[in-house]
Amino acid sequence: MRTIDLNDWKRKEHFEFFSAFKDPVFGIVSEVDCSKAYAFSKENKFSFFAYYMHRSMLAVDSIEELKYRIFEGKVVVYDEIHAGPTIGREDGTFGFSFIPFERDFSKFSKLLSQEVEAVRNSTGLRHNVDGNRKNVIYYSTLPWSTFSGLKHPSNETDIEGIPKITFGKAFMRDKIMIMPVSIHAHHGLVDGLHIAKYIETFQKLLDE
Repeated sequence: MRTIDLNDWKRKEHFEFFSAFKDPVFGIVSEVDCSKAYAFSKENKFSFFAYYMHRSMLAVDSIEELKYRIFEGKVVVYDEIHAGPTIGREDGTFGFSFIPFERDFSKFSKLLSQEVEAVRNSTGLRHNVDGNRKNVIYYSTLPWSTFSGLKHPSNETDIEGIPKITFGKAFMRDKIMIMPVSIHAHHGLVDGLHIAKYIETFQKLLDE
């Protein structure tokens, strides 16, 4: 973790301006073509969910602005960002989880499977599963429906700058498998340009 010197930071005015807002979080909804990623995961008999989650983590890792957080009133940048996805249970509830960053997909997939099992054999939200970490991305998946807009609940007294990424149900359009993706972030730390870079990189990784 490295602390940003605000006086020598090109985003100083942006950060101070948007941090004064009651709600400085903005969101963008986009779509990605997941045809190749879906076919690849099925061909190799591994989880499509695990595969696109891992691709997303690699994309996040390439965008420095998505690693910025607010810690004790200071802006910091983390070396690695981990995943904090919500995992559903058969009874209709969900729990929080924590998946450490791994460049190797097989290692990540194993860790994710272990965490899915842990959530499904537990009850409640599992509030403290990530130890109150800030170097995470909060992930959600809505596999039941697509979406063209999305709003998250927020705690206005606890703005830490942790982005939220949500995936929707994949669907076919003109023989192409499309998946909606939303990303919400603190505007003092992240601009639309950075989200666009994430979407572009995520798409390239899905196409590999």
